[in-house]
Amino acid sequence: MKEISVQELKEKIDNKEDFQLIDVRETFEYEVSNLDGENIPLGGILIEADKVSKDKPVIIQCRSGKRSAAAVMQLEAQYGYENLYNLKGGILAWQEAFDPNMPVY
Repeated sequence: MKEISVQELKEKIDNKEDFQLIDVRETFEYEVSNLDGENIPLGGILIEADKVSKDKPVIIQCRSGKRSAAAVMQLEAQYGYENLYNLKGGILAWQEAFDPNMPVY
């Protein structure tokens, strides 16, 4: 499984690179704080796989990196995706590195 650090993600955002960001946390978690990605909770990721791009890099994130890793593995196994990246450390790593005022839970 390919992974990306929060520093690499910030670089992509700052450089306005074309990628898709998917947050697989539950909607109530997403509403607490998010990185402006699309919210597709892990439980529905396979059902909504048609929303996941195959044409550009897709970075999948959650709170700490565990659920997003599960989503990457499921999508790769079920649908053959090869353009997925797990965000190491999830939104907690982002908050620690770049936004100490971001609400976390």
